[in-house]
Amino acid sequence: MTTATGDPATGTTAGGPTAATDGAATGATGTAGDAPSGPVTGGHPGRRPRVPRGDRFGPRDVVGEALAGTGARPGRLLLTVLGTVLGIASVVVTLGLAQTAANRINEQFDAVAATQAVARPEQRTTWSGTQRAVGTLPWDAAERAERIAGVRAAATVSDVDLRGATVSAVPVNDPAAPPQTGPAVVATSPGLLAAVRGELSQGRFFDAGNDRRGDRVVVLGATAAERLGISRVDRQPAVFLGERAYQVIGILGDAQRRSDLLGSVLVPEGTARADLGLVAPGEVQMLLAVGAGPVLAEQLPTALDPGAPETIDVQAPARPAGVQQDVQADVNVVFLALGAVALLIGGVGIANVTLLSVMERTGEIGLRRALGARRRDVAAQFVLESAVVGALGGVIGAALGVAVVTGVSAVQDWTPILEMRLVAAAAVAGTLVGLLAGLYPALRAARVEPVAALRGGL
Repeated sequence: MTTATGDPATGTTAGGPTAATDGAATGATGTAGDAPSGPVTGGHPGRRPRVPRGDRFGPRDVVGEALAGTGARPGRLLLTVLGTVLGIASVVVTLGLAQTAANRINEQFDAVAATQAVARPEQRTTWSGTQRAVGTLPWDAAERAERIAGVRAAATVSDVDLRGATVSAVPVNDPAAPPQTGPAVVATSPGLLAAVRGELSQGRFFDAGNDRRGDRVVVLGATAAERLGISRVDRQPAVFLGERAYQVIGILGDAQRRSDLLGSVLVPEGTARADLGLVAPGEVQMLLAVGAGPVLAEQLPTALDPGAPETIDVQAPARPAGVQQDVQADVNVVFLALGAVALLIGGVGIANVTLLSVMERTGEIGLRRALGARRRDVAAQFVLESAVVGALGGVIGAALGVAVVTGVSAVQDWTPILEMRLVAAAAVAGTLVGLLAGLYPALRAARVEPVAALRGGL
């Protein structure tokens, strides 16, 4: 039997059971300060008790703190958003202008290259190294070409050899005078103006009647008329091809497809056959509808020379779609590279500002960690802040880019080409750039230890 010694008033005993009770009491009271305040919902001995769900740092808190942190410094926010705005706007502007410029190039291509074709006898090199035509164009080559679908206008054009004779406004027979080179003489059919998109500044062009009768009339190119000193046709001026006089009935002011004709004297083909020894047309100039080139190249040689179509060389444009796509792809690559560089600069700006914000708010981060915020909560807060900045820059930059593309197109009288999917993608790209730019600063913030952060912030 165990006896207890001690003072009953004080409750002290010397026996084992009492000592055990003492130890239990001590354990209950001596460690009370180490236990967390509030109810303990469970746990394992040696582990930190779980925080009640209502006291945790939840998604709503993350969003609220991120928005508050974003708007805490309006000046810095403005500068950071400005960098993203410039980056996204650069992408939208460059891609928009690339598409608009490519469309403009395609229009020019359609207006010039895709609607012009030339047919001439094939040239082969002889044993002596000279070029010789192996085929011959018929006199009605222009009419045959116009029967092919897609040919809007056609005309024959031939260089005329005057065999030493000169072109002048006044005949001068001075054996002692040095020889002078006059304008070239070119024989054409009546449909030349439509085939080369020519315009007369004065008078008229010779017609089928002049050609059929072999009338001695000419049309001067603007440069040739200036060289010959002829500025008006209402006085019925004349030029001399050798010793024969030819009445000037018109002055050619422009020829978009054959600008060399502006320095020439144009005579009817029938007149050149009768007076100047022309034996066959030199070539056929044709104005085509867009896309008619492949059909013309296949059918025209047979139409001009059914017995030997291989002797006719046709220079017709290929289908424009492939060329247009190549041109647009090349332009897009160049402008897209420039836009990517601008967007990269905007992303670097967001990353720098977010990282600076992490360094400045180290004490705040430590306090949040001490109050129960987890590493992922802190990381999510800073990633969300940078994503909000990127989203603002993306939306504003996309709107600014659309305005710039529209304004430039209006000033240049272009048709603006800009896909709305591209605009939406640019706004989303701003958010993604902000999200990626905030990853590293967010990881830095998540690694901050509460004790070190609070010590450094005090």
